[in-house]
Amino acid sequence: MKQLLLLGLLVIFLHARENPFFPSQGEEDLPFTSNDIQNLEPLKRAALSLPPHARVLQKVTVEYKNLDGSIESKTINVNNAVDWHLPIFISQSYVDTVSVLPKEQQEDSYSLLGEIAFAKFYEKKKSFKILTSDKLIRNFLLADPHRIVIDFQKDATLKSFIKKNPKSIFKTVRVGNHKGYYRVVLELDGAYRYQMNIENDGYSFKLF
Repeated sequence: MKQLLLLGLLVIFLHARENPFFPSQGEEDLPFTSNDIQNLEPLKRAALSLPPHARVLQKVTVEYKNLDGSIESKTINVNNAVDWHLPIFISQSYVDTVSVLPKEQQEDSYSLLGEIAFAKFYEKKKSFKILTSDKLIRNFLLADPHRIVIDFQKDATLKSFIKKNPKSIFKTVRVGNHKGYYRVVLELDGAYRYQMNIENDGYSFKLF
């Protein structure tokens, strides 16, 4: 009888797990959650500012941490034009954001920036207009800092004109006198290309 009992115990021990705290063969391990306890503030709104050269937002990638502590990311394609003056927001709110551009840049009408005896200078958002009857000789773009140079034909004595506009895209307007022409320089707040158009009362310059 004792021999049968010992044989039964031996069979039980042979089929027992080596470690009862690990799953047996054929069972799947369940995912575990991180033991890190983090009292993080709920997401309200985060902002990302783009550099002055940015013109198109191609895609947005969000990196996040899962319940088990693993890191993953998700990307959405956007392909929309953007204004680098305005930040890109990420939030969990449906409240629309308001423009942070200065009020004078949100208006549809042109604003007077300054004038000399034979020319007036106006701005509207990304457009600049020069009202003058003088002939335009040339215009070109320079970098560091980005500025548009515009020369008008005229023999005149002209004092140097400087108008600073720190809240405008056209940060500084300078006018200087040269032999046979005067030069208008529009210093910009970032990197742009521009298109020049001849108007009935002068010339306009549109940035993009």
